[in-house]
Amino acid sequence: MGGPSVTFEQAVEKFDPVLGLEVHVELNTETKMFCGCPTTFGGDPNSQVCPVCLGLPGSLPVVNAKAVESAIRIGLALNCSIAPWSRFARKNYFYPDMPKNYQISQYDEPIAVNGYLDVEVDGQTYRIGIERAHMEEDTGKSLHMGGATGRIHGADYSLVDYNRAGIPLIEIVTKPITGTGAKAPEVARAYVTALRDLLRALQVSDVRMEQGSLRCDANVSLRPSPDAQFGTRTETKNVNSLRSVERAVRYEIERQADVLDGGGVIVQETRHWHEDTGKTTSGRTKEEAEDYRYFPEPDLAPVAASAEWVDQLRTTLPEPPAQRRARLQQDWGFTDLEMRDVVNAEAVELIEETIAAGATAGGAKKWWLGELARRSNDSGVALADLGIDPDGVARIETLIAEGSLNDKMARQVIDGILAGEGTADEVVASRGLVVVSDDGALTVAVQEAISANPDVADKVRGGKVAAVGALVGAVMKATRGQADAGRVRELLLETLGVQE
Repeated sequence: MGGPSVTFEQAVEKFDPVLGLEVHVELNTETKMFCGCPTTFGGDPNSQVCPVCLGLPGSLPVVNAKAVESAIRIGLALNCSIAPWSRFARKNYFYPDMPKNYQISQYDEPIAVNGYLDVEVDGQTYRIGIERAHMEEDTGKSLHMGGATGRIHGADYSLVDYNRAGIPLIEIVTKPITGTGAKAPEVARAYVTALRDLLRALQVSDVRMEQGSLRCDANVSLRPSPDAQFGTRTETKNVNSLRSVERAVRYEIERQADVLDGGGVIVQETRHWHEDTGKTTSGRTKEEAEDYRYFPEPDLAPVAASAEWVDQLRTTLPEPPAQRRARLQQDWGFTDLEMRDVVNAEAVELIEETIAAGATAGGAKKWWLGELARRSNDSGVALADLGIDPDGVARIETLIAEGSLNDKMARQVIDGILAGEGTADEVVASRGLVVVSDDGALTVAVQEAISANPDVADKVRGGKVAAVGALVGAVMKATRGQADAGRVRELLLETLGVQE
């Protein structure tokens, strides 16, 4: 099956895209939303469950106060109004991964409403309106065995892990996002990125999209012009990375434009994003405006957040991420391009901590965005998860500054740290990594390099000083990279009787 025949450029020329983004955030509370079960990721299937999160008869839920606090702080950080009175409802639907056959959520009385988040794309600021942020509980996870797609259709049988059921969730829903035109995919990505950074700064979630602690559903519709009524929307799920947010929105704009351009009709439905193919496929139709029935939750009292409590929580908000990045960029002396690279590599905190541990800003950036970024890309492991921490990088940079290591040896130290051989100093000791700076030993290597490369030596004597690099390389090779390259160069020029 081929892709749309309409290009993205043609699509946004003919139609005006309208977006709506729903982001689910798993909170990092120690226990679940309505019971005392642990929320640790990666436990054995169905090992973190109890009668409450399984919805067994006679069990009664109790609201997690920390989750409420986190919800209020998220709402405040998103410039929302905090409701003095909010309540939970039973969202009735049947899914096998929802053990109660209903989900406890907030419906008509959410805890936070009417906010906004500003994002920047290519120097232009877009204000993304926030309709609501409400509390709910997560569902279990189904695993469909057999079949080619990993989905229930065609599967031989299914397994359900209820460990995730009941984990506190905050769902953040935008107002319709208009006026983005051809920038719609980038704006969508920028919004989810900014939201993730904000949530991380608030320390309310680990926001790991690959583990599902931050999940985005992207609603897309097209209309003939910016003053026309909204078109029929689709809701794309399974969008599990920032890159996927942008790609899924772009593809869905192209697909819908192709359908409309051919005289077809957009079906209101859930669609599923496939990272491997870069396409969406049809899921469950959603013809009705209201898919679910809600009833007031009889087992939970309304949440009454006092003005005093809200004001106290407001004082705990961190420096906004964009403002913080601007301050750090100035402190570090990075150009806009350099800072963009740092942000894109998700290295802001890593570099900040490395500098705090004693490295220079330039040194910290050099290692995190150079050698370590390369290893991250090659292995598919995030920078923060490589196995080397800011203290280790700072120590390597200190050893270089002291003249105890050169860059080649530093890379060997990194090898050792990543291999689990210990700290930087322990790796240096165990691998015998010491810069040869003794002039006696270096002089012998210098003379041998000159004797072995007489043509190069003559060029240097003749005024082509740049050619000395080849001789430096020869000495470094002879010393297995353990010489002080700067001192080697000085000795070579001195021996050849050349002054710069």
